Amino acid sequence: MRPQDAPSAAPLSVLLAVGVLVAGMVSIQTGAALAKQLFPVVGAQGAVALRVAIAAMVLLALQRPWRGPLDRRHIRAVLLYGAALGAMNLLFYMSLKTVPLGVAVAIEFTGPLTVAVIASRRALDLAWVALAAAGLVLLAAPLGGAAIAADPLGALFALGAGIFWGLYIVLGKRAGEIGVGRAAALGMAVAALVATPFGIAHAGAALFAPALLPLAVAVALLSSAIPYSLEMFALVRLPSRTFGVLMSLEPVIATLSGLLMLGERLSPVQTAAIGCIVVASFGSVTALRAREVVPLP
Repeated sequence: MRPQDAPSAAPLSVLLAVGVLVAGMVSIQTGAALAKQLFPVVGAQGAVALRVAIAAMVLLALQRPWRGPLDRRHIRAVLLYGAALGAMNLLFYMSLKTVPLGVAVAIEFTGPLTVAVIASRRALDLAWVALAAAGLVLLAAPLGGAAIAADPLGALFALGAGIFWGLYIVLGKRAGEIGVGRAAALGMAVAALVATPFGIAHAGAALFAPALLPLAVAVALLSSAIPYSLEMFALVRLPSRTFGVLMSLEPVIATLSGLLMLGERLSPVQTAAIGCIVVASFGSVTALRAREVVPLP
């Protein structure tokens, strides 16, 4: 039995783990909101390049993953995992150019939802799929004569990010065979190799402006290094099902971050759509067996 599946965790330890996991999600979405402030200078491509490159340097320094051998199978797994991580972040940041943060995360969340539904294989999951699809329809099309703020291209970027999030989950399980911390550090390094060329091509020398460094470091720490550490703390203290259910709060936290930090107000239709996806995610994850975990990016 893995530590996170142990049923004997003390109530205070569980409450602390829940609080830490929520703090991790708040950290991720705060980092995403801050990243949008980099867009006017270096664009979405430059922002994601700075985030993953700095996060990779931090994780490599902390984990020192080069210690120990890697066979071809593990190298391939890490390369695929890192490539999915890089593509996921790049597409997600591209979606933030034209889509509110809460909407983008809700659309992206369909990736983990799909993985959860496939893993569960229950007839009831068809209802969760239908509910999530209804949420996507509400986000993708005008209703009642009022168009929503999410433009089609931005929504497609978010959906693409969701596809790679799903791949990230599947591939991460294989890459994790070499150790969670080691896989995360090497995967982030590969993600930096994927995303950084796009950032350089778009932003050029502006990407290396010293004035951007404090904000870029804050984005990298809030979006990757800090929540990763908090997630690991929570994982060993929470049952996997509880962890997955709490993950369903991600679009809600993103919506609040967008409202408080960016002034992104959602329409009633968008709010209802996000609610559909959150409920669908909650329902599908509660059907999973205790061994199945949906990790954070």
